[in-house]
Amino acid sequence: MDQIDRDIINGLQEGLAVCERPYLEAAQRLGLQEDELMARLARLLAQGVLTRVGPLYQIERMGGAFTLAALHAPVEAYELVAQRVNALPQVAHNYARDHELNMWFVIATETPDEIEEVIARIEQDTGCSVLNFPKSREYFVELKLKA
Repeated sequence: MDQIDRDIINGLQEGLAVCERPYLEAAQRLGLQEDELMARLARLLAQGVLTRVGPLYQIERMGGAFTLAALHAPVEAYELVAQRVNALPQVAHNYARDHELNMWFVIATETPDEIEEVIARIEQDTGCSVLNFPKSREYFVELKLKA
């Protein structure tokens, strides 16, 4: 990663303009040509430096829901449980933890009722009880990570 890549990552954390050509606007703001910005983003994505470039949505305002969930997976079956949990398209951000609840993940669904359906499916597929930790209050933390 060179300084231009760092400038791109830092600059795009400020957001993309809502316009006909948001990447052109971003490129101009960064002092680049649009095709160079697109090529660099493609390379950073291919290398795994970035995992995605896109907006963050308030899913609840769109009728959807998400929750933080956790379970205890037996150590000897941890990888199998993780594979079964991760196989569901509604599951993201699966993390291993050094705790009795050793697997934490986010469930995101199109409707609030689907959360319980996904939890029931995970319990059926894994034999593990899932604890649901829905959001009780929202805080805005403007997290920006300097590249």
